[in-house]
Amino acid sequence: MAQRGVEYGFAGFGGELPAAWLDGDLVAHLFLMVVGYNAGVQKILIVGSGDVARRILSRLTRRYRVYAVLRDASRAAGWRAAGAVPVLADLDDRASLQRLAGLADCVLHLAPPPAAGQGDRRTGNLLAALGKGKSLPRRLIYVSTTGVYGDCGGARIDETRRCNPESARAGRRVAAEQALRAWGRRTGVAVTILRAPGIYAADRLPLELLQKGLPALVDRDDVYTNHIHADDLAMLTCAAVRYGRNNRTYNATDDSQIKMGDYFDLVADGFGLPRAPRLSRREAEERLSPLQFSFMSESRRLLNQRIKQELRVKLRYARVEDGVAAARIERKNWCS
Repeated sequence: MAQRGVEYGFAGFGGELPAAWLDGDLVAHLFLMVVGYNAGVQKILIVGSGDVARRILSRLTRRYRVYAVLRDASRAAGWRAAGAVPVLADLDDRASLQRLAGLADCVLHLAPPPAAGQGDRRTGNLLAALGKGKSLPRRLIYVSTTGVYGDCGGARIDETRRCNPESARAGRRVAAEQALRAWGRRTGVAVTILRAPGIYAADRLPLELLQKGLPALVDRDDVYTNHIHADDLAMLTCAAVRYGRNNRTYNATDDSQIKMGDYFDLVADGFGLPRAPRLSRREAEERLSPLQFSFMSESRRLLNQRIKQELRVKLRYARVEDGVAAARIERKNWCS
């Protein structure tokens, strides 16, 4: 680890801690005492315990001791059964994060920024907590978004493209990246950033949007979108733990170069749904909400040579066509 002292031989979570829930109410959570673990086993802390994190966990438990930050106590049993040690804490409540200090050799930061504001106070709170330990993690992997590039007019771009966020949410991601890079330089912790595009899986397809008849743009006005299957993003995150370079950014995307409307058509055809109606850009701007229209306002084609050469990965779903076909089979199995 990036040492600042002797690592604790155990993690004690005794006592009660007030932690903020999503609705802002304060609830006292009882924390379990975790003692006697093997200090020689590398320890990984997952922050942001959603769908992709669960897919990551299944790849790590045989080799690592994995801690998962949760702010909902009702989810602890499920994560414990999957092989993780739950840590009840909340990135919006700095006091609840004290127990993260010195806990892990590697941190996987998958938590999104707040929904409003200029920066990412959640990342700031996390870094402040990690910095209070007698030892620091050796490595931190952050899953960001390709939205930081903004509109590129459909150009093919790699990781050297300058960030140009065009939405507040992308701006908060840029702020998080900058804070993490600065912290890594200051502390010596190796920081690796994965920029993920649209994440899909069998249970993360635009089926409901198609059923509701959400329109797409006509081809001449349509935008290029980028995709990564949730399983492949989990694999890339694990590969970054082993091979990710310090202060390095990676486009965590597949090989597809497909327009948004064509992606909707692919899903519609695969699942026997009507294709999305097509509108001109002007018509779409008049009919859609600002948030919906914002996703039709940025066009770029991402290059992904770095993940193949440096992270040494072979994507399971190299094209979105592969992933959608697999999703169709998987969903059929759910019903059988």
